[in-house]
Amino acid sequence: MRVGYFQTHPEFGEVQRNLEQVASRLGSVECELLVLPEFAFTGYQFVNQEEVIELSERVPDGPTTQACIELARQHRMHVVVGLPERAGEQCYNSAIVVGPSGFLGCYRKTHLFCEETLFFSPGDSGFRVWDIGRARIGVMICFDWYYPEAARTLALQGAEIVCHPSNLVLPHCPDAMVTRCLENRIFSITANRIGQEARGGKPPLTFIGKSEVVSPTGHILSRASTDAPEFTVVAIDLDEARNKSINPYNELLKDRRPGYYFS
Repeated sequence: MRVGYFQTHPEFGEVQRNLEQVASRLGSVECELLVLPEFAFTGYQFVNQEEVIELSERVPDGPTTQACIELARQHRMHVVVGLPERAGEQCYNSAIVVGPSGFLGCYRKTHLFCEETLFFSPGDSGFRVWDIGRARIGVMICFDWYYPEAARTLALQGAEIVCHPSNLVLPHCPDAMVTRCLENRIFSITANRIGQEARGGKPPLTFIGKSEVVSPTGHILSRASTDAPEFTVVAIDLDEARNKSINPYNELLKDRRPGYYFS
């Protein structure tokens, strides 16, 4: 299966322009599953709640979701991408899953990071898995990686690939995802962004790049640079994620002993 990430450098608030830049790079690429960053088309560093409300959209009826559905249809691929979602009076840090057949679902970020806690409601969707035909995929967003329960919950639901839209500023995630994949025997696709945002007199945020695809055995199949947009597609063998045997005597998930774990 051919999967990929698109490491981007969006301009804050320029949603249509950022969408067009992504669309123009897709070309005739052969990719069955593409992951884009968290807040891929809006930018990240919001100054106030008014900006959040202005840039948040309904899902699936909003223009960003509809544009992504059309991209997925044109290129016959599945796309996972982050966006600010408006639902009633609430705004969520969300990621949509779309494919050639249309809208498949939405995940709302469970673990909000830093100033996200000022502007967004904690996600209430729970961790979900979608069957996209060739694979079962789960979604978590950026800071969710810090909580091993996130990836484990997806693995227990049968996820073979964890799609991970991100706007990473802490340095640890790219290497930590090796452990997340090893401890669950899953693939992960982290799509991060690059560049810097310093808005409204706030301290600058520098995004670290290093988007990557990691295998169930902890091999980094591809890792992007820290400072350049990159669109990368790699081939993976899903059987690696379906085989949970560590050796003839140990099978990863079956050997769990939940009765001895604390929540």
